[in-house]
Amino acid sequence: MIELTEGQELALTAEGGKTLTRVQMAVGWDHAPTAGFIGSGAAPIDLDASAIQFAGGQFFDLAFFNHLETRDGSVVHLGDNTTGKGEGDDEVITVDLSRVYAKVESILFLVSSYQGHSLEFIRNAYCRVLDDDGTELARFTLTLGVRETGLVMARLFRDGDGWKLGAVGTGIALKTPTDDLEALLPFVRG
Repeated sequence: MIELTEGQELALTAEGGKTLTRVQMAVGWDHAPTAGFIGSGAAPIDLDASAIQFAGGQFFDLAFFNHLETRDGSVVHLGDNTTGKGEGDDEVITVDLSRVYAKVESILFLVSSYQGHSLEFIRNAYCRVLDDDGTELARFTLTLGVRETGLVMARLFRDGDGWKLGAVGTGIALKTPTDDLEALLPFVRG
């Protein structure tokens, strides 16, 4: 497992250099106990993981809590966690890289607050990539509070015949992935 830092890239290969065809992008977070009005009895913050595909530098398709699968079935969101409570991953998105439409060159992974809460109120946010066997290949940990309502965690992008993972870790003012697709374009190009 490799701990990625902002801007770092990693080729998605298995042991022996074999190109991976299926990966999972898992995100997790903890609700900060001081979130909400004076921190008492505050409702949990509902974060949502999203995967947005881009082809030719333009939006192509997405998978998120309200649209669980891309049209080609290559990207599937496994369900919405509305609290961040519990151990382990809170939301998981699977990607069958061999089925991604040929013109799609990038897939962005976002975490956003549907209710519009600042991400300052979450702790221990991470994004990790696992292979088919559940082996963690890479992890990106968010170490600083993010004032915005969304965070571009990482991107998958084509690299010749394979794919690479790039750590992003940049805040963005989005509550849902379709709020401002234009604002996502700089992250598509890397």
